[in-house]
Amino acid sequence: MRNHELLKYGGLATQIIVTLGVTIFIGIKIDKQTNLKFPIATILLPLLVLIGIFWKVYKDSTKNET
Repeated sequence: MRNHELLKYGGLATQIIVTLGVTIFIGIKIDKQTNLKFPIATILLPLLVLIGIFWKVYKDSTKNET
């Protein structure tokens, strides 16, 4: 059972890191195209993705308890 949990959380960590990398890259591209002084897309996109991922983890973890 321990190997299964390790793979589960390792996969989640990989998913978070890759998703953050992609959203930061997209945010930088958007900020360069819009010529904004403040990097709003670089900050907001990863933040929204993190909120979504943590919401999904919360929902999945509470579903298993019942």
